[in-house]
Amino acid sequence: MKTKGALLWEFDQPWSVEEIEIGDPRKHEVEIQVEAAGMCHSDHHLVTGGIPMAGFPVLGGHEGAGIITEVGEGVEDLAVGDHVVLSFIPSCGKCPSCQAGLRNLCDLGALLLAGTSVTDGSFRVRAKGHNVFPMTLLGTFAPYMVVHESSVVKIDPAVPFEVACLVGCGVTTGYGSATRIADVRPGEDVAVIGLGGVGISALQGAVNAGARYVFAVDPVPWKREQALKFGATHAYATLEEATAAAAEITAGGMAKKVIVAVGEVRGEDVDSWMGITAKAGTCVLTAMGSLVDNKATLNLAMLTLLQKNLRGAIFGGGNPHYDIPQLLSLYRAGKLELDSMVTRQYRLEQINEGYRDMLEGKNIRGVIRFTDEDR
Repeated sequence: MKTKGALLWEFDQPWSVEEIEIGDPRKHEVEIQVEAAGMCHSDHHLVTGGIPMAGFPVLGGHEGAGIITEVGEGVEDLAVGDHVVLSFIPSCGKCPSCQAGLRNLCDLGALLLAGTSVTDGSFRVRAKGHNVFPMTLLGTFAPYMVVHESSVVKIDPAVPFEVACLVGCGVTTGYGSATRIADVRPGEDVAVIGLGGVGISALQGAVNAGARYVFAVDPVPWKREQALKFGATHAYATLEEATAAAAEITAGGMAKKVIVAVGEVRGEDVDSWMGITAKAGTCVLTAMGSLVDNKATLNLAMLTLLQKNLRGAIFGGGNPHYDIPQLLSLYRAGKLELDSMVTRQYRLEQINEGYRDMLEGKNIRGVIRFTDEDR
């Protein structure tokens, strides 16, 4: 079919909304009418080159929710009409990683930046005669998509699409970074650095896990105000302010768990994040850095002497096929606030405006809401 999509033709250029052509679903694939797409910072890394796809043009978008409109051969657990969320990492359930309980590290993830179909290595999207590389095998910045069933999670149809799309990446990543990777325990003190969609989700995870104090850090005043509404006990503009305050409030104990959810991880900042981390504490790097940044500043003696832990985290360390429905059930039960995380909704043609708003700190999460005019 022919439809529209937001494409990137080279680095450091705006998104271009133009006609694309999407192929039919093949074996173990489904076609989805996308209803809403989250505007995550990771897609901006495509623009800067921090996350380089295998080629251009790139179809952006890796947070999405919609309705299945067609199923290919061999698809058994999904049907036309199902409401679904797209998981930005596929999860086959069969590879060694999945069998070891690391479904967020499914071996199919090796293909995320390749842009070719899991099924047969071919392309499903074309534009102006070119093969198109969809972000993380998805490309949710288009009103239709064809994807492998391992990237599709069925959800409760009662959940609004603009809320459901958030758990395809940001919410699951942030919440799991607190509850799984950091393993926040009741009574522990937690610092959350960066208060976008991932940071606010990590904050909620820490609160629900029973954290005593939650120190939220972000330079944007409005985001700090929002953090307090979402359950943070303290909010600071800079890490230096937060570190000094945490030392006083905890009598020198500092934060047992630290979740870093800034827009972009820089190696030169790692030691400062470790500075607010307690003895034997854990600092979790959830935010993405550039794939070409391989230098970090870290006091190795203090790492050893204070027995601290520095951990990476992808997709919150969880199982997308379990965690996505579980988090949405918490939302429906009133235990997870997602509605307030959707700061603004945009049309597809407004995608560049939405990313300007994100970079200026105006959104916790912007969402593209597709209409019939987009199709």
